[in-house]
Amino acid sequence: MADPAPVRLHRGNVAVVIPALNEALRIRDVVQDARAQCDHVIVVDDGSDDDTVACIADLDVTVLRHPRRMGKGAALRSGFAEAARIGAQAVATMDGDGQHSGADIPRLVDAANRHPGCVVIGARLRKRAAQPFYRRIGNDFGDWGIGWGCGFRVVDSQSGQRLYPHAVYTLDDVPGEGFVFEAQMLISAARRAGAGVVAVPIETRYAGAGAPAQMRKSHFRLFHDLRRITTHVVAQVLRHGDVAAEYRRCRACPPVIDDPDGEFAAGARPATGLERT
Repeated sequence: MADPAPVRLHRGNVAVVIPALNEALRIRDVVQDARAQCDHVIVVDDGSDDDTVACIADLDVTVLRHPRRMGKGAALRSGFAEAARIGAQAVATMDGDGQHSGADIPRLVDAANRHPGCVVIGARLRKRAAQPFYRRIGNDFGDWGIGWGCGFRVVDSQSGQRLYPHAVYTLDDVPGEGFVFEAQMLISAARRAGAGVVAVPIETRYAGAGAPAQMRKSHFRLFHDLRRITTHVVAQVLRHGDVAAEYRRCRACPPVIDDPDGEFAAGARPATGLERT
């Protein structure tokens, strides 16, 4: 029997999950932008002690609250569980600080429809000069290691703007806390769900001169969090046997960039994830 045709994604069956920690500065704009693109928006307040929740109290969105700070991984898990409860076919994630644009969500959805079953990353490729140099180096290093863990190369593995298909966001027992969880989601998508990863170019938006609006300092602590991610990924690579063979296979699979205009495209077919192990 042939596999059933994939469900076409649209604004009515994609939920947006926004983890938020002390985001009163920009959260209202972020939520309104997301709500303009999708019918279901889920904000997970991770123990904020500012006016994050009050800023969006009158908006037509679902707000979940953690009584204390539990980390980005826990916030995403809570959002994923709520998305599954309402029957979302996919989840789009974006940060609450204004770094991501809600207007990019339809582009991620379109790419997901072109590449069914793949994780889609909003890759910060446009205006990369606005990205602090040390962050760019850290992102490149993260891509190298996380790609090794996945078994194929990826672009902007640190981006928080992603689209996860149903088979991926509903994976149970995905390990890792904080920012490590997002790295592990890509590895688990490849290793357990057999999913590929596709990048969609988006603009780089950081606090500082030339930023479109005032933004808070990132919660990501480059050296601390990158060390934790690296340690975790190395352990994942070692789990899967021959380290050298895994590395060769990773480097032989170029990243896939869904870019109809051809500005960044590096391939047309998504790398295929591994079978469940």
